[in-house]
Amino acid sequence: MDNAIAALQHDRDRLGRSSTAERVADVLRERIAEGLFVPGQRLSEETIGVALGVSRNTLREAFRLLGHERLLEHRLNRGVFVRVLSVEDVADVYRVRRVIECAAVRHSGNAGPQALALIGEAVEEATRAAAEGRWQDVGTANIRFHQMLAALNGSARLDETMRQLLAELRLVFHVMKNPRAFHEPFVARNLRLLELMRAGHAAEAERELESYLDDAEELLVKAYIPEP
Repeated sequence: MDNAIAALQHDRDRLGRSSTAERVADVLRERIAEGLFVPGQRLSEETIGVALGVSRNTLREAFRLLGHERLLEHRLNRGVFVRVLSVEDVADVYRVRRVIECAAVRHSGNAGPQALALIGEAVEEATRAAAEGRWQDVGTANIRFHQMLAALNGSARLDETMRQLLAELRLVFHVMKNPRAFHEPFVARNLRLLELMRAGHAAEAERELESYLDDAEELLVKAYIPEP
């Protein structure tokens, strides 16, 4: 919690004097996506409000917005908690991801060099983090990779939906007992996807992505199965 509060104190300058609930929600969503708040964790209104320098009403409205996005949940007489996703949630997240990301890859032939360069930066960041054994950072870079991939659709609405989905996905990562075993194979597969798109092989890239998402969903679902 201390690291999360320190990060929020840094975010305070980003909010400025006229912070709104939407901007506060953006900051909290970003910090959830980075893994600074974990599933089941109770969020203190007082501590977070002081760290961000916002009123209790503004913070409560931000919590409400993130509740609608299925990132937080209000428990009667107990407070606000980071949501714990179910197996059904995982399946639904991947169902929507297939629609958004496969459509992006399908039309990747129209992507400009700058868009592909941003995707490449995420691949390079994940490669460096993996080489140094920083597996949480690999997960963050992987999320950025998929956000940049979805951006190839050229839709602000889909970008927003993807941000929400990927923030939910970060919550799922916390159930992985061995993050390296999950993240490591996808570092090379991200590079493979990028190379196919750079070569203009959109149809092959789409097939690769479908297989990629199937495998990732299967691994995450297995993480929810209790060991015998």
